[in-house]
Amino acid sequence: MKEQVQAVIDKIRPSLQADGGDVELVDVEDGVVKVRLQGACAGCPMSQMTLKNGIERLVKKELPDIKSVESVQ
Repeated sequence: MKEQVQAVIDKIRPSLQADGGDVELVDVEDGVVKVRLQGACAGCPMSQMTLKNGIERLVKKELPDIKSVESVQ
């Protein structure tokens, strides 16, 4: 499952990098994806919106078994 999640994140990564940010996959456990936002995304006030409306939406669309995507430090 982790490899499948990584493949979806790799599709999102260019959009984040275009704005000076990035995302790192930390873990996938019991349907919960844990990521670490990096670069400009780490301190951006809109990061939770990016996480939920961008990353989580696409991951759940492509991998229906995923329940949520959470940011970790």
